[in-house]
Amino acid sequence: MRIDMITLFPEMFAGPFGDSITKRAVEQGILDIHYTNFRDYSFDKHKHVDDSPFGGGAGMVLKPEPLTRAVRDVLAKTSAYADRRRVLIMDPSGPTFTQAKARELAQYEQLVFICGHYEGFDARIYPLADEAISIGDYVLTGGELPAMVITDAVSRMLPGVLGDAESAPTDSFYAGLLEFPQYTRPREFEGAEVPEVLLSGDHAKIRQWRHEQSLLMTARLRPDLLSKIDLTPEDRDYLARWQADHDGEAGDDTDAQDDNG
Repeated sequence: MRIDMITLFPEMFAGPFGDSITKRAVEQGILDIHYTNFRDYSFDKHKHVDDSPFGGGAGMVLKPEPLTRAVRDVLAKTSAYADRRRVLIMDPSGPTFTQAKARELAQYEQLVFICGHYEGFDARIYPLADEAISIGDYVLTGGELPAMVITDAVSRMLPGVLGDAESAPTDSFYAGLLEFPQYTRPREFEGAEVPEVLLSGDHAKIRQWRHEQSLLMTARLRPDLLSKIDLTPEDRDYLARWQADHDGEAGDDTDAQDDNG
């Protein structure tokens, strides 16, 4: 997959992309990352890329000309990808990035990220992109960090990026559920022991335990996620039994407090 970052600060990507999984993916030729500084496409002698907003207001707005020239130049130079690419603008107005979107974007052969800065883009820039994407309801200095986050998530979906082919499917959110608890040596640590089922060697029971733990983790910590996935009848029955036991335990605690009172 080819990644094109259109940004004022290409040096920001060196650290995150220079280590770990992303670095290995680049070295193996799975990812091909390119950086375009759209300041280079400003035609005025001072290389300005922003200006004060019409109508007044605080901050500076990115001018349409340099970004438009930069994006069109990248698209022209990579025309071989024309039918297999997606142009993304990092913007809080877009829908929130999800694991499902990561899987979708992993199907393309080129992703072009438009990273803004300052108070935002001139509105005439938005037609350059196929879609806007946000990584959450909070304010960041620019679009570089969201582009890094999305690239990291998407790259994990590409064949050969992860050393273990089963790693991605067991990640939190991959199938809509949180990941099950993980354990390693020692078997006992400060009185806490590894669940016996993980030591049994029975892979069917281990898969079942892990799935049930994922259901429980999600029900306890992110119950909102359960309404977004297709649970099996067995899943629903398991959660109903857990909820009944949970409610019963809560009732016992209340009774004990009443007795003590």
